[in-house]
Amino acid sequence: MSDLGRLTRVDLRDIWETEAQDFTPWLAREENLTFLGETLGIDLELEAVEKNVGPFRADILCQNTSTSDWVLIENQLERTDHTHLGQLITYAAGLEAVTIIWIAARVADEHRAACDWLNDVTGTDIRFFALEVELWRIGEGPAAPKFNIVSKPNYWSRNAASAKKAIEAGALSPTRQMQRDYWSEVENRIADLGGPINPVSPLPQSWLNHGIGKSGVSLGFSMKTRDKWVRAGINLGALWGKSDFSELQTRHDAIKQDFAGELDWQELPEKRESRVCVTLADADPFDISDWPRQHQWLVDNALRLHRAFAHRVRALVRNRSTTEETAQ
Repeated sequence: MSDLGRLTRVDLRDIWETEAQDFTPWLAREENLTFLGETLGIDLELEAVEKNVGPFRADILCQNTSTSDWVLIENQLERTDHTHLGQLITYAAGLEAVTIIWIAARVADEHRAACDWLNDVTGTDIRFFALEVELWRIGEGPAAPKFNIVSKPNYWSRNAASAKKAIEAGALSPTRQMQRDYWSEVENRIADLGGPINPVSPLPQSWLNHGIGKSGVSLGFSMKTRDKWVRAGINLGALWGKSDFSELQTRHDAIKQDFAGELDWQELPEKRESRVCVTLADADPFDISDWPRQHQWLVDNALRLHRAFAHRVRALVRNRSTTEETAQ
């Protein structure tokens, strides 16, 4: 029988001497934000470090690439305190952040309870996470970080409560109810995979988007009940839709090879956005008996799209001044 190593705890200050000079720059690196995002089920893209909020400075500001909403991260290499809790709320209000992440060496019971309460009383679009960060080492190997979620939103109870209220109020038509149930089944399949795509909360609408590593770009699903088709694709929007599309199209052959199939490149010249997609015809979303086939097709092609596009999307080069002038 092979010998097994033993995990030993490493003091955070042995690796990160200070929060501002060591931990925050480490966390702001792309691979570490990706690691944090995988823990939370959020695709994060760095926007700013030490962001000014009035007289204060927030540690890290990101965007959720699935929604382009702001994500605020505040760090402590010690036990949480009331001062940082107040700063979190102040920064969140000043930046209109909708996801607030508090990372500390230890989250005090009263602050865990405060985050739980904030998740209960705020709207479904506001999210508070509290995490403890640890460092572990096997033998003489390098220290490895681990994030433990202490407080998080209760998405399922929120969604169930919102859906129940909507149905009781007659707000959801049969089509909307079908759409919500349809996407719920798709997201359950994605969640069961455990990656690389993070599941999102299903909504009663004809489309659903997932982040893929950069703001303005999403890996999306859509349906059209009248024409009976479902689609999976890469959606390119915001200010950089056309330039992103052109840059990716220069890698057409390599993308086709990685995807292992044909893709429909839709520049959509009359619109600001573009897309690259595949469509399953003769697929009626109202036909529940056919859902297993449709859902498996969507998930399979989403994985193929992620394999072909994710690393290329993260590497997209954007000239903000040029695109902003073009948008004007």
